[in-house]
This record gives sequence, structure tokens and C-alpha cells, in this order.
Amino acid sequence: MSAPDTLDIPKATSRPGPFDWYRNINQQERRTFWSCKIGYGLDGMDTQMLSFVVPTLIAMWGITTGEAGLIHTSTLIASAIGGWVAGILSDRIGRVRTLQLTVLWFAFFTFLCGFAQNYEQLLISRTLMGFGFGGEWTAGAVLMGEVIRAKDRGKAVGMVQSGWALGWGLTAILYALLFSVLPPEDAWRALFILGIVPAIFVIFVRRLVKDPEIYREAKAKQEPGNAAKFYEIFAPGILFTTIRASVLTTGALGGYYAITSWLPTFLKNERGLSVLGTGGYLAMVIVGSYVGYVISAYLTDILGRKRNFILFAVGSFTIVLLYTQLPVSNGVMLWLGFPLGFFASGIFSGMGAFLTELFPTRIRGSGQGFCYNIGRALAALFPLLIGLMSQKVPLSVGIGAFAAVSYGVVILAALSLPETRGKQLEAE
Repeated sequence: MSAPDTLDIPKATSRPGPFDWYRNINQQERRTFWSCKIGYGLDGMDTQMLSFVVPTLIAMWGITTGEAGLIHTSTLIASAIGGWVAGILSDRIGRVRTLQLTVLWFAFFTFLCGFAQNYEQLLISRTLMGFGFGGEWTAGAVLMGEVIRAKDRGKAVGMVQSGWALGWGLTAILYALLFSVLPPEDAWRALFILGIVPAIFVIFVRRLVKDPEIYREAKAKQEPGNAAKFYEIFAPGILFTTIRASVLTTGALGGYYAITSWLPTFLKNERGLSVLGTGGYLAMVIVGSYVGYVISAYLTDILGRKRNFILFAVGSFTIVLLYTQLPVSNGVMLWLGFPLGFFASGIFSGMGAFLTELFPTRIRGSGQGFCYNIGRALAALFPLLIGLMSQKVPLSVGIGAFAAVSYGVVILAALSLPETRGKQLEAE
């Protein structure tokens, strides 16, 4: 008697999981994903160092809060210029090469900050660092946006940008470690000197990551002497998109700067809350930021780019109202740190994918670099305007007014722009 045939039992189909998109990408796409995510993390690490060492510098060098604020502002303005230039370069010399240059740039000048002997030297070094810090965002966003398939672009680019929060958290850990084992006059220098570490990362990028296929195809089709010109983003067929996208980024960044620059001062000086200076509160904000990036990354593919911007704009403004209008205790404030980080940072998660999809391959870097960074430059004025406004009205009014206008602008700009979820990129 022969053995019975194997029963034909249908295989159970597994339910799609949240990380199927990652399992389905190829090796080159994974290398690109991790190179961009680590790059954003290292960018965040180097950028956030200044905020941790400012109190030490005020005590040691006797600089004023205005002088400290000038370093922040000059860094932001330089980053806006650097971001635009990096966008132009990414169209000319390639996404990967531009990413390498910007990482080397911000790593070197962060390192140089550690050897500053006075305020003027630190101001110059930090301002120069800003060019690379702004440029890395543009190069990484374009690179990642072009590599990943359309249906997963939002979550992949958003997950990459969540690396910023990880870098912020790493800086907090390094700060606590160095200031616990070294005297303050040496610890702040050691923190900046560690900023050279991202330069090592460039070796990995150079060997393992390639420019996206769509970019290489576009360059191959390009006729000799017909290289992309950055001013093409102002051409009649593109200009209206460029303006609306710039308004969107100005609103998102303006709201973020309004919250992060003055809210701690308001809560500490006018509400007398002490929890703001604790590591626990900072940890809640950082964790909230990371979770916000990740959740927003998935929602931008589920809800669409426009609805996701509107959702996080409403959430950001709501949290500002809670902070400025409700009487809260230290305990409540500690827990409010999570939604503050969640909404204020999460709104940026879909920005890279959206800007990638709005512009043709030929001028994608130029368009993305300009729109995001003109927004950064204009938004950099918001902290100053709030400070001037607070001389005549309570600080809470200034914060609330600018946040309301900023996030209202985000909603209007999002409604006016086309929905790009699932858009297939082409090599024109």
C-alpha cells in the first residue's frame, strides 16, 4: 500500500505588518535608508550641542543672553543659505556626493567650536557649521525620497528624519556624561570636539551608497551644456508651486521656533515652574519627538500628505493653548512634554517626501532646498518678533498669536497644494 499523498492544505497568509515596507526593499535601498537616518542623527547631535553648553559659556565668558541668541540666529540663517546651495549642488554633482560634503562640513566646524578662545571665534565657527547643518537635510531628503517606491515614500523618509530626535537624545547623554567627569571649562570643549565623529560616517556613505537610479537616468538624458539651472524653480509652470511650498515650510518652522524658543522662558519666569530644567522633562520632549516623527511617517502614507500636515498643525496649536492658557503644576507639565515633542516635531516627518514629489527630477534638489530653507530663514525672525511683542503684551499672547498664525498658514498652504501621495517619480 502506497503512502498517502501529502494533503493540499492552503498556507495561511500573514497579515501585513508595519515594517513590511522595510523587508521589501533591496540592499541598496537599505544602505541608503541607514546612511540618511544616521546622517540626520549625527546632524541633530552636532546641532543641539550649543543649547546644552550656553549656560556654561554665559558663566565662564560673561556673554549676554542676546549674544547667545545671536549665535543661534546666525546658525539658522547660515543653515538656510547652506540648504539652498546644497539643493543646487545635489542637482549638479549628485545627491550622495552632496550628502558627503555637507556632513564633512558640519562635523569639521563643530569640532572647531571646541577650540574657540572667545565669543567671536565661537560665533564664526558655529555660523560656518550652519551651512553644513542646513545642507545635510536637503541632500538626505532628496536622496531618500528618490530611492524609495511611491507607496512607502512617506513612512521611509519620515523614519529617516526621526533620526534627528535620536541625535538630540545622544547629545543629552554625552552632555550628562562629560559634565559629570570633567570640569565645566573642559567638558564643553570635549562635547564639541566629539562633533568630528560624523566625518568617519562619510567613509561608509562613499563606499556603499549610490545616487538613485532615477537621478542617474535623468542625468544620462540631459543634453551636453543643458545642466539644470536653479532659477528654473521660478519658471511660470513651477513658480506657483514654489511659492506655496515655501509658505507651508515657513508656517511649520515658524510655529516650531515660536514654541521652542520662548515657551520655556514663559513657563519658567511667568509660571515659576522648575521642572523645565530637569532631565526628566527633556527626556519626555525627546521621546515625544521621536514617537511623533514615527507616527507621522506612517500617517502621511495612510491619510495623505495634506491631511497629515493639517492634523499636526491643529495638534501643535492645541498644545500651545494648553501651555499658555491653563494653570498647570510641575507634575502636569512633565507629562505635557510628550505631546509637545510629538506634535511640534511630527509635523516635519512628511515634509521631505512631499517636497520631493512636488518638483521634477531635473530641479528637485533646487526646489526642495529653496522651499524648506527660505522657510527656515523667514521663520528665524519669529523669535525676535515675539521678543519685541512681549515688551508690550504678555509673553503668552505673543507665543499664542504667532503659533496661531503659523499653523493657520500651514493649513491654508496644505489645502492649496496638490495631494502627492503615491506619486511615481520620473526621469524627465
